[in-house]
Amino acid sequence: MAFHDLEKKIHQMVDDLQGLCSTVGLSNTANEEVVVTSVFLYKFLNDKFMYSLGKFSEEIDVPVDSILKNEDDMLDAFYDYNSKDVAFTYEDTIQYLINHLEQKDFYQQFDDALVRISKNAKNDAFAVETADGEKTELFEPLTVMVEGAQRNNFAKAIFGIIAQEKFDFSEAFEGGFDFYSAIFEYLIKNYNVASGTYAEYFTPQTVSSIIAKILVGMSNKIEAAEIYDPAAGSGSLILHLAHELGQESGMNRAIVYTQDISKKSTRFLRLNMMLNGKSESLGNIIRGDTLESPAHYNVEHEPDSGLKKFSYITTNPPFKTDFSATRDRIEQKWQDTRRFFAGVPKIPNAKKESMAIYLMFIQHVLYSMKEDGKAAIVVPTGFLTAKSGIEFAIRSKMVEEGMLKGVISMPSNIFANTGTNVSVLFLDKAGDFGDAILIDASKLGSKVKEGKNQKTVLSDNEVKRIIDTFLAHENVDDFAVVVSHEDIAAKNCSFSAGQYFEVKIEYIDITAEEFQAKMEGYKASLRGRFAKGHELEKQIMNQLCGVYFNEN
Repeated sequence: MAFHDLEKKIHQMVDDLQGLCSTVGLSNTANEEVVVTSVFLYKFLNDKFMYSLGKFSEEIDVPVDSILKNEDDMLDAFYDYNSKDVAFTYEDTIQYLINHLEQKDFYQQFDDALVRISKNAKNDAFAVETADGEKTELFEPLTVMVEGAQRNNFAKAIFGIIAQEKFDFSEAFEGGFDFYSAIFEYLIKNYNVASGTYAEYFTPQTVSSIIAKILVGMSNKIEAAEIYDPAAGSGSLILHLAHELGQESGMNRAIVYTQDISKKSTRFLRLNMMLNGKSESLGNIIRGDTLESPAHYNVEHEPDSGLKKFSYITTNPPFKTDFSATRDRIEQKWQDTRRFFAGVPKIPNAKKESMAIYLMFIQHVLYSMKEDGKAAIVVPTGFLTAKSGIEFAIRSKMVEEGMLKGVISMPSNIFANTGTNVSVLFLDKAGDFGDAILIDASKLGSKVKEGKNQKTVLSDNEVKRIIDTFLAHENVDDFAVVVSHEDIAAKNCSFSAGQYFEVKIEYIDITAEEFQAKMEGYKASLRGRFAKGHELEKQIMNQLCGVYFNEN
């Protein structure tokens, strides 16, 4: 099957699941998102399990059904052979359950299968840990989200949508399609909105790709690395970076570490990692408050060992969020370290939601970089030129320590769900490079409508232009400028490219005769305009003379 046809079938499955939720009163609720994403994941994992089982069957020349029913303990042998995928028992599979559709307790059998998969000891690695050590398992019962009388029909309708006859993910595994980022974005597009404790913005694929390619391109040698996102959201940035680092001898070079406070975003992230073949790093995904209780230490679960340092860090943190409930605890807990060297934002008298939380994440990133570490941070463009306060202190440190590698100012509305203009900081602690490249990409892109919002989309050529210019470290008129750290310091550490562009005045060499001719032309034009002006004055005066007062 062609890539396009398979993608269409997957989109149709997502749409049908959303339609089903609407018929049972779950539309536009949190439960709708759980049902749609959970059923999608169940279908994907089932098909992946069956695909791998089929490969194993071919190798040992034993029928799939015999292995699946665990005759002669062959299923246990398969688990040993295929330890990377989620483990199913025969009773958990679509193949088994679909043969029980007409039973009155079918809904219960489906929920029991989801619980059994989640409780299977072989699947412990696929649970997400919270900061306090609890586990968030793969699935929860789904039919309990609808009224009792609807549950059986609801479960039967789900299986009508995900049946093998409709489509099979195996075709993607067989073809090696690299389309999961697009599929994931389609899956969560209606659910990843600005809500909850931290705003949950999905970083556009183009921005994630630019960041990943530049970060890896900044390295002289690509090696296995521990990579980190302290505000990972649904994982677009960190997974693009992991993909760009690639594989070596069939193994992923990137070991992924993340943390995010949002339960929903962390669930999305787990799904995203499983889709993209990064299951081996699932144990490093932590749900919790990065600022107050960072989860990753040099020795696991040992705070006294010090915060873990990383080779690559990439993050798009929340910009403005009320963290007044934890602000004082954070300041007190970390006051004896240099983690928040520039300070903790004060709590405003009004609009607590305007607290500049992103400044905390920037400082945390700087603290978490290895001595030769590299980082990319999405920031509001206003950060680039603030003349005082925490912003200025952070920028000064970046310049003084020679870690500023470059800045890209993005077009407005590059994020469809926020009008905030954003820029990307690129940092490298490997050494003092003496200068940085500042790119003004704000004029690039074309405007498109996405729902009720307007979004700016970069073309492939524009993306390539940004990446190539940054890595080449070259001046381009009105687009990019290479500036020494000394010059940046002299301009109040401004990171705005426009302040360093050369002002050019165009001029043309002409003779005295040509100059005189141009001047005579200007004079003649002005005389003509003056004459028209005088004529207009006369007409107005004549009309005014004809105006009189009428007593009647």
